[in-house]
Amino acid sequence: MKTILLAIGKTTDKNIQTLVSDYAQRINHYSGFDIQCLPELRNTKSLSEQQQKLMEAMLLKGFFQSGDYIVLLDEHGRQRTSSQFATWLEKRINASPRRLIFIIGGPYGFAPEIHQMANEEISLSPMTFSHQMIRLIFTEQLYRAHTILKGQPYHHE
Repeated sequence: MKTILLAIGKTTDKNIQTLVSDYAQRINHYSGFDIQCLPELRNTKSLSEQQQKLMEAMLLKGFFQSGDYIVLLDEHGRQRTSSQFATWLEKRINASPRRLIFIIGGPYGFAPEIHQMANEEISLSPMTFSHQMIRLIFTEQLYRAHTILKGQPYHHE
């Protein structure tokens, strides 16, 4: 199984890029992990929020494959502790989907059809973070989950 973090747009902050890359390398010691960035929409000033979400949905749908397990990182999703997320991840791994895809949407969230296509929605916090920060927070939590599952001393409760 391959785990993918799929995001709209690239991270422009070099410090965040460095940290995300570090966690991505650490995660790859446990399981296949990749970060994929879809191109950010251009010339959006004349588009409504709904139009932008629909255009992003077309980009996202073009990435999906049969057998993918799709998880939206969305503020309205279910919140878990780090240990609960690790248990959840273990169940997903044992279910053996072809690809486990976590998605960070655009600035206005996801179109309704993407919500319908998703298997689950997870919230990383009731607070709002920039899309760039979410990449870092998520990759750290995915790394933490793997260390919890392996009984390694990274996580403390």
